[in-house]
Amino acid sequence: MAEYLDHDAFTGELRAVVNASDAASVRSIATSPEGRDVWMVELALPGDLDPSDRPALLVVGTLSGDHVVGSHLALEAVRHITAAASTDEGRTLLSEHTIYVVPRANPDGAEAMFASTRWNRSVNGTSIDDDNDGRFDEDGPDDLNGDGMITLMRVVDPEGDFMVDPDNPRLMKRADAAAGESGTHTLYLEGRDDDGDGWYNEDGIGGVDLDRNFQHAYPYYQRGAGKNMVSEAASRALVDFAVANRNVAAVLTYGHSDNLVTPPNARGELGGIAASDLYLFAMESLDGILDTGVWSSRPDNVQGGLQLRGAQLGADNNPNSGRRPAMVVDGDDIEYFSSVSSRYREITGLESVGVNRPAEGMFFQYGYFQYGVPSFSTQGWAPEGEGDSADERLAASGAEFVEWTSVSHPTLGEVEVGGFAPHAMTNPPAADLPALGERQGEFVMALVGMLPQVRIVETEVTAHGGGLYTVDAVIENSGYFPSSLRHGQVARSVDPVLVQIGVDSDDIVTGDSKSATVSQLEGSGNRARFSWMVRGSDGQSVEIRVRAQKGGLDSTTVTLR
Repeated sequence: MAEYLDHDAFTGELRAVVNASDAASVRSIATSPEGRDVWMVELALPGDLDPSDRPALLVVGTLSGDHVVGSHLALEAVRHITAAASTDEGRTLLSEHTIYVVPRANPDGAEAMFASTRWNRSVNGTSIDDDNDGRFDEDGPDDLNGDGMITLMRVVDPEGDFMVDPDNPRLMKRADAAAGESGTHTLYLEGRDDDGDGWYNEDGIGGVDLDRNFQHAYPYYQRGAGKNMVSEAASRALVDFAVANRNVAAVLTYGHSDNLVTPPNARGELGGIAASDLYLFAMESLDGILDTGVWSSRPDNVQGGLQLRGAQLGADNNPNSGRRPAMVVDGDDIEYFSSVSSRYREITGLESVGVNRPAEGMFFQYGYFQYGVPSFSTQGWAPEGEGDSADERLAASGAEFVEWTSVSHPTLGEVEVGGFAPHAMTNPPAADLPALGERQGEFVMALVGMLPQVRIVETEVTAHGGGLYTVDAVIENSGYFPSSLRHGQVARSVDPVLVQIGVDSDDIVTGDSKSATVSQLEGSGNRARFSWMVRGSDGQSVEIRVRAQKGGLDSTTVTLR
């Protein structure tokens, strides 16, 4: 029977899958703040090239700790691919390509699913002073109704902004004054004001959501973003790995944002943003805590007083001071995202998304905007319910819901505790994992098959007499993706394709240079021709080499005659 696995059980299952295959190996690339290994699986079979020189796909799951499904989809993809390694198609794929998989990048956050009191914890174990009062992790959520889960509190408040949804009393809606509606409630996370500062549950255990910690559209000073970009061991390990392994030609993450079911639009913008209103309404109770600062009541805080935040670096600078970072997909690249989206929907059957968070500081954004490769993100599943809002779809799908019940609160009086059960908004039932994972494994293999593949396909030598020869070479990209996306060229993050002829530069009479380049070689069989007239001797061997940073290496030897 399928089930979600805690860190130790997940590690055991991952090792069992890897150890049963000669196409897989596993190693730790980082240690979480709470001491858990962050595993990376490498999938490759022996071939003409070393795995580090082959076109590669990097797959990452559970950067946000509450998206535990991501790690299981990645695990099932590894299982699917290792099984496929025994087939002709799988052997060919894994002898020509490499797949790197980091299934559970944030094991600390994921472990909250298995705690004695479950709660939606997206952050890792790094202690953060979320309310800026000089103390750390001192006011987290509390299980007031003793059901072993942290949900929400709704509190009768005539000055509140929210009201019970008349169409679904389980849910809440924002009161519309223009429609004659008045707010009746305020929402909070379930818990007490443990530190007595007037805020509820504002500084819980941990704090960095790894999928808010990368260096594109970084959400400065926001909850879960970390003290600075790439501040965490796991996020740094991922970036260091990508920089050191430039053969990574595409990125796939499982997380809270989507550009696969709904690809970027004609303007290159992401769409389909949908969030849980209940959760967002509760988080609004903390609005302003970092903008205005809070008084520290810590007795040994010798400074005490009001702690203030400063300007948002990078967000408040003069927009006219130099070229601005790209924030949308380049128009020349959109067709690739659209095509992959079509293939994804065809393989997985997914046509909608559930909770779909705006992208800020996410790894898949780094993959495209900074690293310059096709980079995708998906939740990997969607609730089957219908409705205008994410909450309505979740409720209609039968997601686990804790009915609102009255509880006596030490400072707020009578409150109601309830809402969607922890992880119900972001994770499907465990029984769905094998089928979902199988389809993700199929998609991963299809995506790998789209990577650029640059080879020398034709050579010709023409003798002119007097020790002069023309050497022609044709290279071809048989993959679907080009050798570099347009944005990869704009960001100067992907090298041009390099073609070299093995003669001294002084022996080249005319034609291309000894080291010739092409900035972008389109895929799907597109070719580029290179020609050199060289001085040489009859019977001389000359090597021709091609290097495509994302499309592999190739070489051949011709004979002058």
